[in-house]
Amino acid sequence: MKKLTALLAIVMAFVFTPALAETGKTIKIKSETSAYAGKKDKAYWTRVWYQKHGKKKRYKKASYKRKKRRGVSRYGVVAKINLSTQRMHVYRNGKRLYTWKVSSGRGGYRTPTGTYRVGRMHKRYFSRKYNGAPMPYAMFFKGGYAIHGTNAISRLGRTASHGCVRLHPSNAAKLFSMVRKSGGRVSISY
Repeated sequence: MKKLTALLAIVMAFVFTPALAETGKTIKIKSETSAYAGKKDKAYWTRVWYQKHGKKKRYKKASYKRKKRRGVSRYGVVAKINLSTQRMHVYRNGKRLYTWKVSSGRGGYRTPTGTYRVGRMHKRYFSRKYNGAPMPYAMFFKGGYAIHGTNAISRLGRTASHGCVRLHPSNAAKLFSMVRKSGGRVSISY
C-alpha cells in the first residue's frame, strides 16, 4: 500500500507539475509513512483546540500528598507494636481502636524496629523458610517479616516467633481488612 501511494505521488508529480508551472502554483504532496498517518487521535485534536483558542495546556503535576488535617495520619491504619509489652495498638485516622496481644521474635530471632509501609498482602500464605508453616492474613512490611495470624494462641503476649509479629487469627483478619481498604503502616519499638 505504501509503495502504491508513493508511486501514485510520483506519477501525479510528473503529470501536474508542468501544468502548474504555467500557472505559478505549487502542489505539496504528502507521503504517508504509516497506516495511522491519515487518522487523527485525541492528542492531535487537543493540540489543535489549544492552538485555535490561544491557550497553553497546563499539565498538573501528579501529587500524592494528602491534605494535612490535625490528628490524621497519611495512612489510614497504623499498627504500633511495643516489643517490651508485647502489645499492638491499632489506630485509624489518629484514633485508637484496638489493643491486642502479639508474639514477636524470641531469643536468637529479632523483630526489626522502625516504621514501615505494609507491602504485599496474602490472605492464605505458607512460609517458604520454615517448612510451610501457615501464616494466615500475612501483611509483609520488611522483606520476609510480616504480621500474621497464628494457631499458637497460648503463646500470645510473650516472645515466640522467628521475627514475625503474630496475632490471634480473628484480630489478624480485622487488621487485614482494614489495611486492604485504606493502606497501612507498621511502627515497631521497645
